Amino acid sequence: MRAAAGALLAALDEPARQRARHDFDDEPARRWLEYRPRPRPGASLADLDVTARKAAHRLLATALSPAAYAQAMAVVALEEVLDRAEGWRRGRHSGDYWVAVFGDPARDDRWAWRFEGHHLSVSMTVVDDQVSPAPIFLGANPATVRHAGRPVSRPLGPEEDLARELLDALGPAGRTAAVVADEAPADIISATRPRAPGRLDPLGVPRDRLTPTGRALLDRLVALYLDRLPPELAAREAGRLAGGELHFAWAGPAGPGQRHYYRIQGDDLLIEYDNTTEDGNHAHTVLRRPASDFGADVLAAHHAAAH
Repeated sequence: MRAAAGALLAALDEPARQRARHDFDDEPARRWLEYRPRPRPGASLADLDVTARKAAHRLLATALSPAAYAQAMAVVALEEVLDRAEGWRRGRHSGDYWVAVFGDPARDDRWAWRFEGHHLSVSMTVVDDQVSPAPIFLGANPATVRHAGRPVSRPLGPEEDLARELLDALGPAGRTAAVVADEAPADIISATRPRAPGRLDPLGVPRDRLTPTGRALLDRLVALYLDRLPPELAAREAGRLAGGELHFAWAGPAGPGQRHYYRIQGDDLLIEYDNTTEDGNHAHTVLRRPASDFGADVLAAHHAAAH
């Protein structure tokens, strides 16, 4: 990450570098999550030349597994698809993504970076060469593009399918405990808050009340989100969660093509998914660590050691 962030800054011209660089202690800019098409801190890829844009993508790739990087690139490409569906009225484009670096990756022991735009936000914080990976948001609109009834684009399909498989495996009693509302919320509940809620009630069904099949499916669903990270980081996060309590909650109808939502809560873990437009074809997903987002965990350890 240090090498890729340094290569990005070196590839930027001076005006773009000025827009991309921020102080690490600029909390409003650094603790930032925005997955709507809004102005945001950083340098826009649309304003960069090919070399600098490629450097930005290479930095993003250091934070994501190959599968998650493919999902992220599909999300970016969907901007053009959505713009066409909207009759070109809003001028959406695949260059409307922004990169920001906080601190100096070449010299500082505390620095961070973010790659963000509509339906994509990836934040990484590095302290004493320890990487704190969250939040990671991926969305898709349209969630599915079909031809003759078959999907030709569905970047977040696994996140929906595996959750439905889990819901089906719960059985009547398990579903009664897991379904916390008849209607889905309008959006993920953590939204764009710089600090995610540590606990959302009602919690749903605890993992230890599931059948062996249900527990295995819940573990696979958690692993699907952790595997957005490179293997080393994913394994570290899985080890941190091992043995901890997990809850699964669902809201809305169970049938496909209807507005629905689910979440998983654990020890410093919040996973949310929603598909809540009227036609059920606009998905949001996020992986957050409520007590550790934006490097709060590694910063606390750094301060304890340094002071």
